Amino acid sequence: MIRPEKPGDGSAIDRVHQLGFGRQDEAVLVNELRDSGALAVSLVAEVEGQVIGHIALSPMTFDEYPTLSKGYGLGPIAVLPEHQQMGVGLQLIESGLEMCKLIGGEIVVVLGHPGYYPKAGFKQASDFGILCEFDVPAELFMVIELKEGTLANYHGIARYHPAFHEVE
Repeated sequence: MIRPEKPGDGSAIDRVHQLGFGRQDEAVLVNELRDSGALAVSLVAEVEGQVIGHIALSPMTFDEYPTLSKGYGLGPIAVLPEHQQMGVGLQLIESGLEMCKLIGGEIVVVLGHPGYYPKAGFKQASDFGILCEFDVPAELFMVIELKEGTLANYHGIARYHPAFHEVE
């Protein structure tokens, strides 16, 4: 079952990110985004009352976008190791994208594995003139359009919430 994060889920979400990534950085990032009010979408995957996965989406800014951005950044996303390779991550992504549409989102970017995110419809962002603020190979930075025709309005450097600068 995929559902919105609710009060009291914080420690379970921390555990998912710590075990999923094998470190604390992403759990700290989610907490910083939550504390600063920058978690636009926060969903959990739950099995028999246990949180087994989490996805976060936060607002992005774009240097060359002439009006208020309706773009979001996907991440972090994690699934407990014993539940990986079962489609939980893709279900979280699909639900997260739907939630972004419901709140008026137009595009979503992600910095991640180029063999995974295209399964959810993501394409290389640089093909659309969108670059990542971080120095990463272009194939790792992807985008998906949520509202037809809006991707053409986004260009330039995509910037994440300042909390992302603390994650290595």
